[in-house]
Amino acid sequence: MNKVARYTRLYQQISGLMHKCDDRQARMATVCAVLHHKMQDFFWTGFYLLQNDRLIVSTYQGPVACMELIKDQGVCWAGIRSGHPVIVPDVHQFEGHIACDSRSKSEIVVPFKDEEGVIIGALDVDSKILNSFDETDSEWLGKIISLIING
Repeated sequence: MNKVARYTRLYQQISGLMHKCDDRQARMATVCAVLHHKMQDFFWTGFYLLQNDRLIVSTYQGPVACMELIKDQGVCWAGIRSGHPVIVPDVHQFEGHIACDSRSKSEIVVPFKDEEGVIIGALDVDSKILNSFDETDSEWLGKIISLIING
């Protein structure tokens, strides 16, 4: 199945699940679980949330994560600062990359916004495969995480 078709199916599945509970944390957990288990190359899938100007791990699937990301370093902070998704084909070429797990090879970060459009964190997905992510992932992951707030 091609990537767009897979994301279309996942979007529909997640959209249906969002109506069962309006709790943001439960919705984030569901998004992480579905993406992590349905997207073959997703090695680590989770959210980092801003708390008092700190980026703290929240709901995730995969190996143990860094609990707090060093301020203004790494891919997640780059996405937060820019307000746009960041696609990294090779994390070892990204200056300031924070290696929570040495098996990670590529990464995508999509800023996570609240009802007012304020960035409150980021969805972070790692892969063990180089160049695993592209604009299709960026577009669809953005659509999927918007379901957490907009149902």
